Amino acid sequence: IDIALWKFETAKYYVTIIDAPGHRDFIKNMITGTSQADCAVLIVAAGTGEFEAGISKNGQTREHALLAFTLGVKQLIVGVNKMDSTEPPYSESRFEEIKKEV
Repeated sequence: IDIALWKFETAKYYVTIIDAPGHRDFIKNMITGTSQADCAVLIVAAGTGEFEAGISKNGQTREHALLAFTLGVKQLIVGVNKMDSTEPPYSESRFEEIKKEV
């Protein structure tokens, strides 16, 4: 799996969106895409246990955030996914807990 590129311009900016795979088997591709980025979007899962596993010492979410920082990405947008799998669904307290932890 390779990285995918989309380019567009605004009146003020020239933007390239790089979609790099996040799967553990494709870390090399993720590094290639991230090394070219000024800003990154990190998607974290809100499900109980999923977020905790991803942010743990050896978690993939933590690894991606650290790699992005190491590769020079200083602006990170965090998207919280799977909010419908929280208890109760779309739990504001779960969102706030994740926001605080990230």
